[in-house]
Amino acid sequence: MIAFPRFALQLGWLLLGIAPAFATVDFHHQIVPILRQHCGECHTGDHRKGGFSMNDRAALLQGSENGPVIDPDRPETSLLLELIGSTDPDVRMPPKGPGLSPDEIGLIRQWLAGGLPWEAGFAFKKAAYEPPLKPRDVTLPPAAGGREHPVDRLVDAYLAAQKLPRPGPADDGTFLRRAHLDLIGLLPTPEEVAAFEKDSATDKRLRLVRDLLARDVDYAEHWLTFWNDLLRNDYGGTGFITGGRKQISQWLYESLTENKPFDQFTRELLAPPTEASRGFIEGIKWRGEVSAGQTVEIQFAQSIGQSFLGINLKCASCHDSFIDRWKLDESYGLAAIYSDRPLEIHRCDKPVGRTARASWLFPELGQVNPAAPRAERLSQLAALMTHPQNGRFSRTLVNRLWHRLMGHGIVHPLDAMQTEPWSADLLDYLARDFQQNGYDIKKSLERIATSEIYQARSIPTDGGKDDATFRGPKPHRLTAEQFVDSVWQLTGAAPTGIQAPVFRGKADPAVAKSIRMLGQWIWGDSAAAGKLPAPGETIVLRTTWTLDAAPALATAIATCDNGFTLYVNNKRVVEGDNWERVTPIALQDRLKAGENQIVALVQNGGDRPNPAGFYFQVLARMADGREAVLQSDATWQFSPSAPKGREGNLGALGKDFKAVTVVTPLPVWTEAVNRQGPPHLARGASPASRMVRASLLKSDFLMRSLGRPNRDQIVSMRPDELTTLEALDLSNGEILTRTLEQGARNLTRRTWGSNAECIRWVYAHALARAPQEAELDAAAELLGETLAPEPLADFLWAVLMQPEFQYVR
Repeated sequence: MIAFPRFALQLGWLLLGIAPAFATVDFHHQIVPILRQHCGECHTGDHRKGGFSMNDRAALLQGSENGPVIDPDRPETSLLLELIGSTDPDVRMPPKGPGLSPDEIGLIRQWLAGGLPWEAGFAFKKAAYEPPLKPRDVTLPPAAGGREHPVDRLVDAYLAAQKLPRPGPADDGTFLRRAHLDLIGLLPTPEEVAAFEKDSATDKRLRLVRDLLARDVDYAEHWLTFWNDLLRNDYGGTGFITGGRKQISQWLYESLTENKPFDQFTRELLAPPTEASRGFIEGIKWRGEVSAGQTVEIQFAQSIGQSFLGINLKCASCHDSFIDRWKLDESYGLAAIYSDRPLEIHRCDKPVGRTARASWLFPELGQVNPAAPRAERLSQLAALMTHPQNGRFSRTLVNRLWHRLMGHGIVHPLDAMQTEPWSADLLDYLARDFQQNGYDIKKSLERIATSEIYQARSIPTDGGKDDATFRGPKPHRLTAEQFVDSVWQLTGAAPTGIQAPVFRGKADPAVAKSIRMLGQWIWGDSAAAGKLPAPGETIVLRTTWTLDAAPALATAIATCDNGFTLYVNNKRVVEGDNWERVTPIALQDRLKAGENQIVALVQNGGDRPNPAGFYFQVLARMADGREAVLQSDATWQFSPSAPKGREGNLGALGKDFKAVTVVTPLPVWTEAVNRQGPPHLARGASPASRMVRASLLKSDFLMRSLGRPNRDQIVSMRPDELTTLEALDLSNGEILTRTLEQGARNLTRRTWGSNAECIRWVYAHALARAPQEAELDAAAELLGETLAPEPLADFLWAVLMQPEFQYVR
């Protein structure tokens, strides 16, 4: 129970069990060689001398027939350290040879103190398990206890075989909060809590799941976090400043709001039909010299292996993997599909004298043609990845969804899909169901969330130990974005603008109908008096737009016959090379109060003189609701001198600017703009009434301390352990403190019948339950007679620090 007047003591639970920050130990290159040399003969593979095995992490923690060898809670007292450090020849391990050197003992000591980090899936001798490739139809076991849901039938059979009890159902408040946070990443409102509790219909949980999944925008803005992590997409950071990295943010946002089928989603990433989704396969072009394992070609192999197949190819990108079966040539074969040059194979950064041959990992399904052009090879790869007989593709995705909802994968860790699942039947059923439902991610989420096992009481974790045995849903921590969104919901202190270059929500058809295309098609003087610009001609178009405030939303469209690159305030924003496809552009993160320079570097195509033109229009909405519009017209200027910018910057412009020529558009140009422009601009015209979500902002110190990655690498599972940095930031970090102070001021401005009403509102919103009597009394004592901002901020902080708030239970 929380004693609110002593709220500062509540960090005690946070500070317990926090692992100190130790210097990183390289498991593969420092620990594995020591264990293999000194312990392998007696304690790895099939050898279990004294009943003790070090073959994998679980066996090591299990200990010997005489008891534990390692104490995870007090690693410095572990028997292992005593044995390897002993000078008594009758005690020391290993008994033969000189034993471990002081440096080697130091590394083992450091490794134990750091929590025994162990590469997922690694064992000194691998079990003879090879995941099936093709899909498998599963015969459902008979229903037990009247539970007909397919997932429940499979889980019931598993629990019965393991002689484990089935967890009872979660109460309505727990389920309501769990479903909201899991499916749309938001807390239920107090009104939603009350309405759900009053609803006596037997199908109310089914209806809730479907209603939540139908909230397209809330769903998309929650799952954006998951996909940004998995596709290493972000809005700033490494690579973006130098132009070595491209976002896929708008394409991803639209794909999620539309619930794009996952097979199509994947094909558009692997063989991009437009520039909008190309950033994933292009990876990060690092500055300067990089190792062979960090080239964009090898990044491509690693990324598609991890994201879509749950395969770790990082080891196999340097040498034949000793984690699983993947070979160096296989990684390079996958990389060669993307490469537009001969790709020399390197082993541990040294060339081996062979050139990679473009190839797919599973030739049973077919193979790419290494002689085909790159674009064709990528299309062939996309078809093979999404081949109906590639069961590994669908298994990997549903395993990730199960983990997000249940707290633990069917195969775990998620990127060790070579590992045997705890229930092959359940995994195969969900994968086949996903495929038969047209790769509809929402339907798979509904399938899991409407099962009774998802709606069961969560099973507490066993001291943080990784137990592969499934017993029921596991509590899982709020992501950084969920935590921040929840705080903003409670406090009303969300920021007013987003930083992601996306158009929020869906276009309102009525608003789209009201939008007029105001722009004119423009070019240089080579198009004057009906002349036709020369093929390949490149010119610069520019204007200056003065705004009295930075916009909360800004939506633009651009198109050009034939191609354009748009710069705003000297930074490259977007490119387009297909006049038939009007390019939508989110500019709210690019525009500022004052003068804004809009520049388009445009180029004509063809092999003979032909019509050329550029069209642009932007609609901005300020935080106070005012609108501002800019369009291409006769006020723009052009220069025939293209600047020599680099790494995403425009560079210095020439001084030879003159008035543009307004050209008469071809009918097909006009048709494309009139048809596609209004729906794009309608998103910027819609009132910005939705709360800003953390997934649409660049990471800040609070989100980083709560575990949001910088996305230089693919992240499929964020750390679940509490860190010292997080505890300190939650205790007295400036961002959270400022937010709670603002939230307290906001709440004191509301009209409350009593302080108790405010307390009950906070509990209903934060925890989806009423406060217990002791909690109500403690909170009332803290708040005093009059609702003042300072004690209210303390009360809000105390609620946020409860594990019940910080976990999805």
